[in-house]
Amino acid sequence: MSYELIILLTTTVSIGFFHTLFGPDHYLPFIVLSKARNWSLRKTTLVTVLCGAGHVLSSVLLGLVGIALGVAVTRLESVESLRGNLAAWALIAFGLVYFVWGIRRAFRNKEHKHHHAHHNGADHIHTHNHTRDHVHIHEEKNQNVTPWILFTIFLFGPCEPLIPLLMYPTAKESSLGLVMVALVFGAVTIMTMLGVVLILTMDIIHLPRTKLEKYSHALAGAAICVCGLAIQFLGL
Repeated sequence: MSYELIILLTTTVSIGFFHTLFGPDHYLPFIVLSKARNWSLRKTTLVTVLCGAGHVLSSVLLGLVGIALGVAVTRLESVESLRGNLAAWALIAFGLVYFVWGIRRAFRNKEHKHHHAHHNGADHIHTHNHTRDHVHIHEEKNQNVTPWILFTIFLFGPCEPLIPLLMYPTAKESSLGLVMVALVFGAVTIMTMLGVVLILTMDIIHLPRTKLEKYSHALAGAAICVCGLAIQFLGL
């Protein structure tokens, strides 16, 4: 292994770690949805790894195709920028829709009273809420669709520094080096995502329940929407 490749791999680890750590979109959606939907740590792990893999692989494949076809790096950066805009707007839209759905669900979850009169003259009042006492098929489907929506968004989301800073310089050295850089960057990115998600998720699990609990879905949607806005307008 050449000295240049060692430097590139070291740089890859550093960029992969800090790029992920300083990008809240890499972990915040999983944390808030895991809390709101009561995902197990196993499901949280699976969804995070799946989305992380899609996030990295889409940029790796684009970079490999660009290098193979001799496409200029500036053109690939333009494609990545377009993908980034699409992913940011998709995150904003998803968060906004989820927020509205969460508000609607919170109000449906509000306990209310019913008065029942019986033929024998007796009557009684009982209290219930629709979320706890009724099972809705569309909500069960929503539970299964949400991870795939996230996966699609992350599939569009680019790893901005991967192609111009790592793949193109490495391609000049060797094909083996190119593969190693792609694998190392992917592994570091996914492990950092998963580490932050699991640490913060386990911390949140132990927080005491509050009156805001019924707004957990709405708060999750708001957090995701703000995350998308920060990416689009603040460049995070």
